[in-house]
Amino acid sequence: MRILHTMLRVGNLEKSLNFYTQVLGMKLLRRKDYPDGEFTLAFVGYQDEANGTVLELTYNWDTAEYDLGDGFGHIAIEVDDAYRACEDTKKLGGNVTREAGPMNHGVTVIAFVEDPDGYKIEFIQKKNSVDHRTAVY
Repeated sequence: MRILHTMLRVGNLEKSLNFYTQVLGMKLLRRKDYPDGEFTLAFVGYQDEANGTVLELTYNWDTAEYDLGDGFGHIAIEVDDAYRACEDTKKLGGNVTREAGPMNHGVTVIAFVEDPDGYKIEFIQKKNSVDHRTAVY
């Protein structure tokens, strides 16, 4: 068994696709309209669905906004350099809600960004990555 995908309901599919593909660098793997049901499914990810877990973006044509509630936490993405990932996200118009730095009560470097619908994405810096701001060369 393996996890195939996580589904997120989005209010503006084009804005969400732009965020996940242009800002976070995922690929649009497939997209299909379902006119009878008035919804579109778009799958994005870093790997194809046969080799990795992906996100399913569900766009219901008659719904522009969702109440995210307080049960959902975040999506985590491993990055080589969380500081640089935040800089790049901001340059591309993304919203960084917690700048990169060590997590509270720990040493793992993390950051948080927000997609156009308010879903939180955590950047977790690879354990073997060097902090380019404090490294001694």
